[in-house]
Amino acid sequence: MDVSFLGGPQPQAGVGVVAPFDFALDRELWRWVPDDVSLHLTRTPFVPVEVSLDLARMVSEHETLRAAVGTLCAVSPEVVAYACTSGSFVSGVAGERAMRAAMAQAGGMPAVTTSGALLDALGELGARRIAVVTPYTKSVTDALEVYLAEAGVQVTGRSYLGLTREIWRVAYRDVVDMARAAAVGAPDALFISCTNLPTYDVIPQLEAELRMPVVSANQVTVWAALRSLGKEAVGPYQALLDPAARRGPASLPPAVPAQPAAPVAPPVPAVAVAPVAVPQDAADPAETDIVPQDAIDPAAPDDDR
Repeated sequence: MDVSFLGGPQPQAGVGVVAPFDFALDRELWRWVPDDVSLHLTRTPFVPVEVSLDLARMVSEHETLRAAVGTLCAVSPEVVAYACTSGSFVSGVAGERAMRAAMAQAGGMPAVTTSGALLDALGELGARRIAVVTPYTKSVTDALEVYLAEAGVQVTGRSYLGLTREIWRVAYRDVVDMARAAAVGAPDALFISCTNLPTYDVIPQLEAELRMPVVSANQVTVWAALRSLGKEAVGPYQALLDPAARRGPASLPPAVPAQPAAPVAPPVPAVAVAPVAVPQDAADPAETDIVPQDAIDPAAPDDDR
C-alpha cells in the first residue's frame, strides 16, 4: 500500500531534560508539551541517599550535569532543562546561574533549571509575595525560602510533608490540603515545589478556589524550556500559560467567607426543634508553617527532602 500521502513524521523541536535518578513523573512533563516538541530525558547516576540537602548537592554537581548533558547531545536537543527544584536552589541564586552556565557550555545550547524558571515565572506573573507548598522536611523547605529571599521573593506562608522518598506517590488531595493551609497572608501566588510531586490536574482547581495564580515545579520547568524555543506550553486554565485563566478566577481577590444570615423564626411553629451545634474547626487560621500529619506517608522516614 502506498503511504506516501502521509508525508512522513512532522519536524520536532527537541528539549533535553536532566532529572535526578529517582524522578518518576515523565508522563506529567509530557502533558505540558505541544505536539511539535519532543522531550529527551536522562537521569543522574543513582546514589544511596534519601531526599535531603545532601542529595540535592550530589545530583547538581557540575561534573554530573556535564556528563548528563553530554548523553543528550546525541539526539541534538535545542535546549536542555535541569528538572529538580532542590538541586537547583541548594546553592543559592549564584549557584543556580553557575549550573545553567555549566550545562550550556557542555551542550552548546541554552539551559534552564527549575528554580531559575520559578523566578522567571514569578516575574511574568508580577508575584513578589508567595505561599509555598513542599513535600520536603523543614531543612529543605527552609533552604527554598532562603533562595527565594535572596531573589527578593517573600514567603507569606508554607506547608510541607516531611518526606524523604517516593514523593511521586503523594495524592492530589494532599497537595490541595497543603495549599489551603499555606495560602495565608494574602500572597500574590502559590508555588508547589518538587518535580517529583504531581500537580498538573490540581492547578486549575486551586486557582479557582484560592483566587490566585498557582505554579508548580514541573510546570515552570517545561514553560521556561519551551519559551526559550519560541514555543508555548499546553495547560488549559493555568494562569501562567493561559491568558484567559489569568483574567479569570486567579485574578480575583480572595473570597471572603459569607456571614451566616440571622435565623428567622416561623410565625407559629408547629414543632419546636432544638438547634444542632456545629463543631468549629480548631485549627489556627493564622498558622503559616503547617505539616499536615494525615498527609505523611507512615512508611516514609521523617528526614530531609
